Amino acid sequence: MTNPLLTPSTLPYNLPDFANIRLEHVEPAFDVALKRHAAEIAEITTAAEPTWENTVEAFELAGADLDRVMAWFFNLQGTDATEEFDAVADRIVPRLSAHVDSIYQNDELYQRMKAVEVPADEESQRLHGELTRRFTRRGADLDAAGKSRLQEINQRLSELSERFGRNLLTDTKALAVTFEREELAGLSEDQLAAYEQDGHYVVPIELPTTQALQAELEVSASRHKLFDASRARGRESNRDIVLESVRLRQERAKMLGFDTHADYVIAEETAGTAAAARQLIADLAPAAAANAEAERKLAGELAGQELGGADWPYWQAKRREEELGIDEADLRKYFPLEQVLTDGVFYAANLLYGITVEKRGDLAGYRDDVDVWEVKEEDGTGIGLLLTDYNARPSKRGGAWMSSFVDQSHLAGTKPVVVNVMSVNSNLLTIDEVTTVFHEFGHALHGLLSDVRYPSHSGTNVPRDWVEFPSQINENYAFAPEIARNYARHVDTGEVIPRPLLEALEASRQFGQGFSTAEYLAASAIDLAWHSLDGEIPSDIAAFEESVLRQYGLDVDGLEPRYRSTWFNHIFAGGYSAGYYSYLWAEALDADGYQLVAEEGINRATGAKFREAILSKGASRDYAEAYRAFRGRDKDTRPLLQRRGLAGSATGAATDEPSPVQ
Repeated sequence: MTNPLLTPSTLPYNLPDFANIRLEHVEPAFDVALKRHAAEIAEITTAAEPTWENTVEAFELAGADLDRVMAWFFNLQGTDATEEFDAVADRIVPRLSAHVDSIYQNDELYQRMKAVEVPADEESQRLHGELTRRFTRRGADLDAAGKSRLQEINQRLSELSERFGRNLLTDTKALAVTFEREELAGLSEDQLAAYEQDGHYVVPIELPTTQALQAELEVSASRHKLFDASRARGRESNRDIVLESVRLRQERAKMLGFDTHADYVIAEETAGTAAAARQLIADLAPAAAANAEAERKLAGELAGQELGGADWPYWQAKRREEELGIDEADLRKYFPLEQVLTDGVFYAANLLYGITVEKRGDLAGYRDDVDVWEVKEEDGTGIGLLLTDYNARPSKRGGAWMSSFVDQSHLAGTKPVVVNVMSVNSNLLTIDEVTTVFHEFGHALHGLLSDVRYPSHSGTNVPRDWVEFPSQINENYAFAPEIARNYARHVDTGEVIPRPLLEALEASRQFGQGFSTAEYLAASAIDLAWHSLDGEIPSDIAAFEESVLRQYGLDVDGLEPRYRSTWFNHIFAGGYSAGYYSYLWAEALDADGYQLVAEEGINRATGAKFREAILSKGASRDYAEAYRAFRGRDKDTRPLLQRRGLAGSATGAATDEPSPVQ
């Protein structure tokens, strides 16, 4: 029988034929696709005199079969990481890494790339520069021994990344906390129903250190059980992986001419230098820490006791409720998931971009609870497909993300198929979950509204500290009055959220910014510290982390970094190594850019400007020029400082760091 992964799908937009694809198809398809890609590369290197078409464009189109196989496999492994999937990953990931290295260390191909005459248009010029840098960053200029060692490092790092993520998922499952009903006082019946298992209640651990339920659980001992379980992840299983990964990344960076892994990574980001990223953290940390300490003191006064990390979120929430009149449990009733999605997220996209999103019941996702939506222009022209996978399950890796099955490209003649993934335990969303739904759809828009020629430039194939800009600016629409009052309707009464409550909700987004900024900066500092090492790798992870927090003044009593090393999936399994700072870097753009939206309104004209300048361009345009085309000037960091509550206390240097869109 024909392997369904080895032929293009005949479904609309090349949506994978999920009903007919099984895990057993992957390895045979991988073997064939790997050989086909190698043959395509060989054909490029033996072609006539190198031209743009027979070299660069042929390279961009090569490997379509391999892309199809790996898109199916990696997407489904992330959403349902079974032992069977993991065993296949063990066998194919090292081979994939070796195959990629063999391509970028192919000297004949490299010389052809450098020799072609490049078309004068900006997208082609940018692609050529990116490709030649990619070859050098993959070791094309190394001698034979260097290339061999680099291949060993890359293969081992691929294995370690797989193992880290797998260990974290295993630990997360094992550490899910079992409660009796009385221990979960403070939760709604809807929440309790989501956690009920055989007469007990099993609460899974979320990816960040501080768990969302710590703000709702009335019993202190329950908060401690959840918090302690979160902090136990990876202590044994991931310790050695962290240290070996850091060591190998450092060795690779030095082989390729960089002082540190952070320098190697950030050279390709819009920040430009690791020093600029570290300076951003150093500039903001003192004010964030001071604000966090003040918040802890005020919450402690309400509690009548000194607060540690387990109890701080609960009393912070109580303080917010007392000062702003917001009860999280009552507020959730205004945010049923389907309403948030269709009448909020999709409604905002229609106002801004004129697009419509319609469910395609005739198309199947990879699970029964995964929906497929078609995205269309105002005139009915099809743009692409969106898959949504929101339900929590033990086999799904933590966090939320957007990924793609098919990327947009005029050269390849493809339209996008993207997926948004979250882990929601209740149909009634928290404030943070509402924000996350908007955030991930911002990434989806980046992929869906891409309008570029080359696959390498499509959608979210951009630097980490730029990719978060569209997603974070989309968060702002979640609680904009004209959007929120269209979707925030009480699940029982149908009442539209009252304006005073919506105003209090908007005010609450500024509440606790000291804590949220400091915990984020602490994780970013740990990431950059590991990857800025230039020499001996410390063996005591906890001691190293504490020294980093002291260095930045982020060692606030009771405040845990958003992630610690052994469960820091972003940087040891998720591709964000030396790049976790990028969320804040991009927020400078988001805060400044949204000021323009606030001035001009959530309307088609504003949306058209953002779509044309940012969303459609992918990596095909200089990022500084793209931002100026949207904003009308270079970015200003003051809106970020105001949003984070740091404008009055941050050092002046925070407004003077290099522009993140250079």
